[in-house]
Amino acid sequence: MSITQNPPPSNLTTKLFAFANPSISPQNPSMISTTVFRSLTKQAISRTQRLPLKPLLGFCQRSDFFQHPILVSSCSTLVGSCQIDHMQRPSFGFSDFCPKGYASVAEAISSTDASSSTDAEEEVCVVDELQEILKEMKKEDKRQSAYRWRIEQARVRGMGEGKYLMLRRRQIKIETEAWERAADEYRELLMDMCEQKLAPNLPYMKSLFLGWFEPLCNAITKEQDLCRQGKNKTAYGPYMDKLPADMMAVITMHKLMGLLMTGEHGSCRVVSAACTIGEAIEQEVKIHNFLERTKKKKVGKDQETGESDAAMKENEKLNKKVTNLIEKKKLQAVRHIVRGHDDSKAWSQEAKAKVGSRMIELLTQTAFIQPPADQLGDSLVDIRPAFVHTFKTVSNAKNTSRRYGVIECNPLVLKGLERTARHMVIPYMPMLVPPLNWTGYDKGGHFYLPSYVMRIHGAKQQREAVKSTPREQLEPVFKALDTLGNTRWRINKRVFNVVDRIWANGGRLADLVDRSDVPLLEKPDTEDETLLKKWKWKVNNVKKENRERHSQRCDIELKLAVARKMKDEEGFYFPHNLDFRGRAYPMHPYLNHLGSDLCRGILEFAEGRPLGKSGLRWLKIHLANLYAGGVDKLSLEGRLAFTENHLDDIFDSMDRPLEGRRWWLKAEDPFQCLAVCINLTEALRSSSPETFISHIPVHQDGSCNGLQHYAALGRDKLGAAAVNLVAGEKPADVYSGIAARVLNIMQSDAQKDPEVFPDALRARVLVNQVDRKLVKQTVMTSVYGVTYIGARDQIKRRLKERGAISEDDVFGCACYAAKVTLAALGQMFEAARSIMSWLGDCAKIIASENETVRWTTPLGLPVVQPYRKYGRHLIKTSLQILTLQRETEKIMVKRQRTAFPPNFVHSLDGSHMMMTAVACKRAGLNFAGVHDSYWTHACDVDVMNRILREKFVELYETPILERLLESFQQSFPTLTFPPLPERGDFELRDVLESPYFFN
Repeated sequence: MSITQNPPPSNLTTKLFAFANPSISPQNPSMISTTVFRSLTKQAISRTQRLPLKPLLGFCQRSDFFQHPILVSSCSTLVGSCQIDHMQRPSFGFSDFCPKGYASVAEAISSTDASSSTDAEEEVCVVDELQEILKEMKKEDKRQSAYRWRIEQARVRGMGEGKYLMLRRRQIKIETEAWERAADEYRELLMDMCEQKLAPNLPYMKSLFLGWFEPLCNAITKEQDLCRQGKNKTAYGPYMDKLPADMMAVITMHKLMGLLMTGEHGSCRVVSAACTIGEAIEQEVKIHNFLERTKKKKVGKDQETGESDAAMKENEKLNKKVTNLIEKKKLQAVRHIVRGHDDSKAWSQEAKAKVGSRMIELLTQTAFIQPPADQLGDSLVDIRPAFVHTFKTVSNAKNTSRRYGVIECNPLVLKGLERTARHMVIPYMPMLVPPLNWTGYDKGGHFYLPSYVMRIHGAKQQREAVKSTPREQLEPVFKALDTLGNTRWRINKRVFNVVDRIWANGGRLADLVDRSDVPLLEKPDTEDETLLKKWKWKVNNVKKENRERHSQRCDIELKLAVARKMKDEEGFYFPHNLDFRGRAYPMHPYLNHLGSDLCRGILEFAEGRPLGKSGLRWLKIHLANLYAGGVDKLSLEGRLAFTENHLDDIFDSMDRPLEGRRWWLKAEDPFQCLAVCINLTEALRSSSPETFISHIPVHQDGSCNGLQHYAALGRDKLGAAAVNLVAGEKPADVYSGIAARVLNIMQSDAQKDPEVFPDALRARVLVNQVDRKLVKQTVMTSVYGVTYIGARDQIKRRLKERGAISEDDVFGCACYAAKVTLAALGQMFEAARSIMSWLGDCAKIIASENETVRWTTPLGLPVVQPYRKYGRHLIKTSLQILTLQRETEKIMVKRQRTAFPPNFVHSLDGSHMMMTAVACKRAGLNFAGVHDSYWTHACDVDVMNRILREKFVELYETPILERLLESFQQSFPTLTFPPLPERGDFELRDVLESPYFFN
């Protein structure tokens, strides 16, 4: 190919591309061999992956570079500044940058041209090729920047680069090898048993798992052999051979046991079990395939591979590249390659159900259990199935019945279920390193485990809405989730040890469930039908109580199992994602700060900060809030005084938590109270309490937060005062306020003539029962659109708990009390009720057109209400016919209407929390959020309080309802919507001065 030189175009500055004695000149500056550019691209990108990023390409940083068509005077211009070597040949700024070590691009060109005459003839426009090269390099530049940012963040947290990389390697192993490690452990135990001819001394449930493992593996292997031989023509056949038999066995056993633990007293529905197991196997297949692809295939010289030489070379190159990237920990690049070369399609729901059903069937055929020897006596060995597939029939209010399949475990298995958690594989564990930043619908969170930014539960429209939203619009949401996910936690070992002691001694303290069952009553020796009926009723109640205890014990065991695994870690992280309304949740399901008092008590910030004078004050207030029992309704000074007056009790709680006076057990949140007692005692006993390092998260909670949002939307003065949007000497208690109104109405009704007003008798009975606890749940759920029936059931439960009203009168009294409570709410929160009604009316108009209600939150998140009617889809599996639900096009009008007001308000409180999270991060605070409860270090509470008030005002200074109406009118121009409800004259900025808005 002849080479001559052409001058550069006038629109490029000669200074930018000034080279000495250019020796390479294309004959046609607009045309060049494609092979050259591909070779250069490959080498440039692979080299940037090996070298630390310097200004890549001498001109890359110019923002106007991509705006102009580029003609270059030398091919060497592609890779930055060109220099003249000792042989007067142009060489690159990076000494070993050229492909295959060529001294110049000219040699690379001649080499590639010589190797392929076809490629030499294939020419394309240089501009297009350049743009493609630069696009790839820009992506790599971004990847490297993100990597450097993560390393820098790790350093900021006091975690050096080496430590970060070590923890990341551990995290990847946790995510990719959990099932494999469990299978390896069972194999090793089986080998030991064979060699030593002795059964190992294992915990009860682990010995059961081990006994089931080998027979199940053998059954799966036999099934896989049939598939390979083409003798298995079933629909699930092609999916059975995707994973080693031992891993499929472990997944099936552990997933089914997990469902039985959280199900109804040792049973679970076949349809949910089949889909769960099928989905877990599919996820592991993807990870397994990826790991297999990265292993170099060693093929002997004489071995026939069935692959063409070209395909083999390509595969070899890909394996080498992936292996190289894995060694260099370049995870993002590996994920990108895996996605690009993954030709496997996602399994259908039908395929998952069929695979899961077959696995359950094989387990039921191979898993058996034997009663302990001391229970057998002289009888023959009694071997029973560990799991039974059976059917249940349930009837509904319309006198129709429905039959569904269940898997039930043997009572002997059920006894061990509560101790199973510590031997379970829990894939979605808290992360040892910060989660990946969110950049898309399925990009972020865990490294390998499937992670989605939103929990859509199969709602296609919601998924497509999020996927189609520009990344720039979702950036505020992504930033907030990243902020929440980057908060580092650790286990509070002092509190955990107390929990462990209580649990080991049978529970029953600090709201921990009793570890033993209630004994069943013996059948009375009588023929009296009344007594027998009463006995049956009591037995049923005892069985129900025992089922509830079993479920609670399993839940606690799962939480403690995670705590034991994380106890010795310096810190860990909870990746967060959203529900469809935009509320943030940790992705790990068991032990997290959204959980119970037990979870919150044994979690604390990994980073500690000096208390300072302000922090010491807030720690004392926080203790009073956790003790509650009315103390949390005092002024801040009153709460401080409460703590000061109980210092002896606080010190005793730390010194002798279980042997002393046990004052902390009287608190409403006992384990959190104990954690603060320990922290406060250590601080006060130190030489300088204000410099004491505290790890305790201090909470600031909204006052009936849903009604706070409604009061701000409606600028409602009366409602704002009731929920602390305006300053007061002590916090206003909305529940006491509603209770007082209810009492006034009932006292008035009690004076009426029962002949004229039948409810007068009920009013007289209830007058002495009205307090804040009776109405609290109804007031709380009013913002969620609680109905009359819902309010009646809530109040009925409270009345039954007290036992002050006869069983015959409870229902009538609950009906009357619910009616009065809702009336009192309407009086106090008139603006809120009008906004609720307006939102419901708009939703009804939209849903009546068979359209879903959708809106965009103030942070740019699209929300689509998922309420559609479901159709039935029957699938014939090896176990039974399963009925899967599928979305139809038919909208549930009533559900769309009733759910819209609470969902809309939830999307606003989620926006407020995320705005606060990002602002706190910017201010250097550690932040965690639980919907309407915001957490930070004690020393930073004052700063967080200022920020959360500013963000609330910022949120509601925007015309939220006006924008909502405008979006409805634009989406449905043919529909007529009611006018906006009238707003009051509440001054929003008063919130900034309200000490009890969040307190």
